[in-house]
Amino acid sequence: MTDDILFVVDGHVATITLNRPHKLNAVTPEMSDAIVTAVESVNASDSIRCVIVTGAGERAFCAGSDIKELDTYETPWQFRNRPDYCDAMRRLLKPTIAAINGYAFGGGLETAMSCDIRIASENAQFAAPEIKLGWIGGGGMATFLAHSIGASNAALMLMTGDPVSAEKALSWGLVSEVVPQAELMARARAIAGTIASRAPIAAETAKLNLRAAHTMPQEKAIEYERDLQTICFATADALEGRAAFKEKRTPVFHRR
Repeated sequence: MTDDILFVVDGHVATITLNRPHKLNAVTPEMSDAIVTAVESVNASDSIRCVIVTGAGERAFCAGSDIKELDTYETPWQFRNRPDYCDAMRRLLKPTIAAINGYAFGGGLETAMSCDIRIASENAQFAAPEIKLGWIGGGGMATFLAHSIGASNAALMLMTGDPVSAEKALSWGLVSEVVPQAELMARARAIAGTIASRAPIAAETAKLNLRAAHTMPQEKAIEYERDLQTICFATADALEGRAAFKEKRTPVFHRR
């Protein structure tokens, strides 16, 4: 791990914080490795049920990869096959919330879009600025934008590289909520707490189900959903949920 990535677990909620505010939380290769390690820890845990991803400081969620570090790759092929923090985020099995404070540019935008739920502060800005430097994003930028905000809006962001405001992002569907910056983490923790109180296996399969909805033909996606429903129905947590409903009490779930 590195001090530039903070990994804190509080109850059933883990928080991954990009902790390089003096560099707008731009990600170095060492930070990318630490994110991979944090993701592996989350996936191996039975107690962690939700993850918040955020950036330290008031100016930036994440400004993407540290541009100065990109020249350390000896070949384009080495760059292509580097351990990528956006890939790691997509490997998280647990529901994830991006708490976006300030700039979410380049790989920072891809990191946010790799999360399931996005909450932004009023000062947040979103951009795919790679085109201004001669390349394009490689962490899912185009597919995530197209699915989130539509082809025309995605093209506008990808082909100009210009930022959009938090309010514009909300109107386009890129984020779910915009809140005052002082309230951002409290709101993210409240959502995480609600998710963590639900049946963990059901929450994880809901995440799988949403991904299938984006990638599978409709009839196959519905068939897959029914299979996931059956898996959930067979769990001890589902039995507990039904028993709690009958007994008019709050269920206690154990990810079993």
